[in-house]
Amino acid sequence: MTEITIEQLRVPDALDGDSATEFLQAVEVSRKVRVNTWGNDELAYTAEELFQLCHDPYEWYVVLVVRLDGAIVGRAGIALPLDDNTDLAHVTLDVLPAAEGRGLGRKLLEAAELFVRGENRRIVVVETNHPAADLRVEAPEHVAATRDGSLMPLSSREALFAHNAGYVLEQVEQFGACALPLPPSLGGRLKDRAIAAHSSAYAVHRWMDTCPEKWAQDIVRLEQSISDDDGAPEAWDVAKLREAEELSALTGRHTLVSAAECLETGALVAFTSISVLKHRDDVAFQDDTVVDSQHRGKDVGLHIKVENMEQLTREFPQVKTLYTWNSPDNTYMLSVNAQLGFVSAGVTGQWRKDFNAID
Repeated sequence: MTEITIEQLRVPDALDGDSATEFLQAVEVSRKVRVNTWGNDELAYTAEELFQLCHDPYEWYVVLVVRLDGAIVGRAGIALPLDDNTDLAHVTLDVLPAAEGRGLGRKLLEAAELFVRGENRRIVVVETNHPAADLRVEAPEHVAATRDGSLMPLSSREALFAHNAGYVLEQVEQFGACALPLPPSLGGRLKDRAIAAHSSAYAVHRWMDTCPEKWAQDIVRLEQSISDDDGAPEAWDVAKLREAEELSALTGRHTLVSAAECLETGALVAFTSISVLKHRDDVAFQDDTVVDSQHRGKDVGLHIKVENMEQLTREFPQVKTLYTWNSPDNTYMLSVNAQLGFVSAGVTGQWRKDFNAID
């Protein structure tokens, strides 16, 4: 008789030695799931990254594992913010393809929800991943995202799973990848075009890891213009900016920023950032790109993104792929990314369950 058990995984004190064996097995499960989904492990946590995540001072990260006859075949990562959004939990589910079809994912999700509710978290968000090839399949049924009406086919196993578990599709994001380095001729051509579009009205400033004091307040102002999931401005100030920089330094993450100064006012009006993780030297991740509303339509975003990708190649020539996520309704940024050479790799779906609406 097949035995199925679910338990909380103990985080070891270090990654070497017998005490880390099961932790490393859970990491390998996640890696194999990413390979099955995307065809490579570039989006998988390394053991070092997951270990750091489990020691994040701003987020409590818990791992549940499901065993099939004693062997770990799946895991649920539960991220509980400790600073903001303390009624929220993010849950990531991974089940080995060979173990699918036994209801293990549903059992894991139910166990994760029970844990979350025990910690007085009322909202759970789960993410589903859909390669571009899967989206080409015609589907008779779709579900629309509440945020922008984007459609997700229910022919997807992951989407149907979330839908049947009572989750509401909140958002769909386009997922793209760009091969690096950016060809010099392409970068030069795009910068020339951008400069012509805004008539050299902006100067670009670049830095890595630490924002110059001169620009800190401007970066905070631009960060505050980004809306969080509830549509409210994020709480952000210079102290929080410096705190985030210190945390990145402790984890070994590097952040590259290119920002545009309006020469008429002397203020920063746009910035874009890229993250390079300590334990992955082959990939990088596009973070925020923000352009002040008064300065849009002048190719400022294109200009600073080219500059930042060139900075990335200079500082980290070993990075071969840059990944990005964008809302489908952000047509300008999708157009910019297409010009830079980004190709669609698929979409991710953000699904939400609110226990307040259920109880």
